[in-house]
Amino acid sequence: MKNTLLALGLTAALVAPLTAEAFTTPDGVRVNPVNDLIFEVIPQSSGSFSEFWCGASEYARRVKGAQWLDTIYVVQGRGTSVTTGRRSAVQFTLSPEQVGVSPPLQGWLALGIKPGNRMSVQQARSYCDRSPVRL
Repeated sequence: MKNTLLALGLTAALVAPLTAEAFTTPDGVRVNPVNDLIFEVIPQSSGSFSEFWCGASEYARRVKGAQWLDTIYVVQGRGTSVTTGRRSAVQFTLSPEQVGVSPPLQGWLALGIKPGNRMSVQQARSYCDRSPVRL
């Protein structure tokens, strides 16, 4: 009995750090770490531009401790999630040089989610406040 309780306690201690790293926004968008430098935003459906950037900003600010003026970079555009297998996910980083992302020339308007696209945490956070248009 004592050994069983000890084994259960050790198992719980080992699993707790893995589940603690997952993050979900109030809108249900999941964000999982891929490694120490890259995190992946996984919406409930196929995902919109706003959901990806909002999820990235919330995770960067709340989990990674990023400041409002820090920059979030797209590492990998929309594709299959490496952490969940879902069909729609985007990978981001706060450390582009360390993961080999070089920012493309970008004007003030970015409509896609392509590797190298970037936004400040504050600018990306503004996408969290957008209400969906209902017809």
